[in-house]
Amino acid sequence: MVAAQAFSLPQGPQRIVCLTEETTEWLYLLGQESRIVGISGYTVRPRRAREEKPRVSAFTSARIDKILALQPDCVLGFSDMQADIAAALIRAGVQVTVFNQRSVAEIFSVLYQVAAMVGQGEQGLARIAEMQQQLAAIAKAAAALPRRPKIYFEEWDVPHISAIQWVSELIGLAGGDDIFPELATQSLGKNRIIADGAEIVRRNPDIIIGSWCGKKFRPELVAARTGWGEVAAVKTGQLFEIKSADILQPGPAALTDGVAALHRIIMDWSRLHG
Repeated sequence: MVAAQAFSLPQGPQRIVCLTEETTEWLYLLGQESRIVGISGYTVRPRRAREEKPRVSAFTSARIDKILALQPDCVLGFSDMQADIAAALIRAGVQVTVFNQRSVAEIFSVLYQVAAMVGQGEQGLARIAEMQQQLAAIAKAAAALPRRPKIYFEEWDVPHISAIQWVSELIGLAGGDDIFPELATQSLGKNRIIADGAEIVRRNPDIIIGSWCGKKFRPELVAARTGWGEVAAVKTGQLFEIKSADILQPGPAALTDGVAALHRIIMDWSRLHG
């Protein structure tokens, strides 16, 4: 008779590489940063992660050799744009989980999944509930606005790329109306390109928000675009930047600081122009 073999209880992955910032931020919030052995070079939240963890990837590229040297038991990624990185790691025998969240509901779902993976399902649910309560409070305040501003959110300047789905949803929740809602459901940036800038002028946004991933938003350059002098937002000086780390990462940042920044801009506009 074969003696029963003793197994330790599963504790989830112990050596995690995060290819994007949102999973790093979330694991830190859950107090599970000791499991992280590698992060994205674009990580700025939390700031100390850059000092504590080796940077092993950009967004669409990664140091596969460096990742393998870390001996991860799990790599977490985001979006189909990281498919090539994922494939290389899978071929090398690494466990890879790539999420593809695009909506607010999907972001919450991914947050719970990651929390559960590291044995923090209950804490994850509690933190998610807090974020949802904060969003509900913002939505309640937004519902009382006498007028909702039309908002153009620009992810990139040349070519013009409009807001991804979760940003569009957060704009609506914060009290504004995305002027390109029909593009928001397109998951790829190339499918949210606005070929003719005159269409933005025609839709005449009350507020312009820029979040140019990887470079500083330049409102003076936007205001100087041909024909944009007649846009309401330009006339009234309603051009603002929200840092991409706060709004374009599909994780805790967008659901807290990102939406809060949107709401402040909208409420300030309402007091002046609403």
